[in-house]
Amino acid sequence: MRKKYFYTHIIDTSTLSLELGNMDLAPKERLHLISLIDSNIHHAVLDLILSELNSTDKKIFLTHLASESHDKVWKFLKEKVENIEEKIKKTVEDLKQELHKDVKEIKEK
Repeated sequence: MRKKYFYTHIIDTSTLSLELGNMDLAPKERLHLISLIDSNIHHAVLDLILSELNSTDKKIFLTHLASESHDKVWKFLKEKVENIEEKIKKTVEDLKQELHKDVKEIKEK
């Protein structure tokens, strides 16, 4: 079961999952790779957000994040970071393109 993050509703990783599904992988390997993709995306999103906040706001954001209160996280981010949803979408799309490229290279080997 994939973890639901506060930004899950605005991103789509199904193309990566489908691409992995088309590879000759054991189910356990595929799940592991999907987990790594989710982790990479999560770290990229957190890196983006933390780079946009001052030190006080970082602490507040991390507190909301730790409480897993998605509504509080969004309300806070929308107040503090201009166009945060678009920035997250772009960050994730850029990472997905890199990951698609990596998968394509692996398939060609």
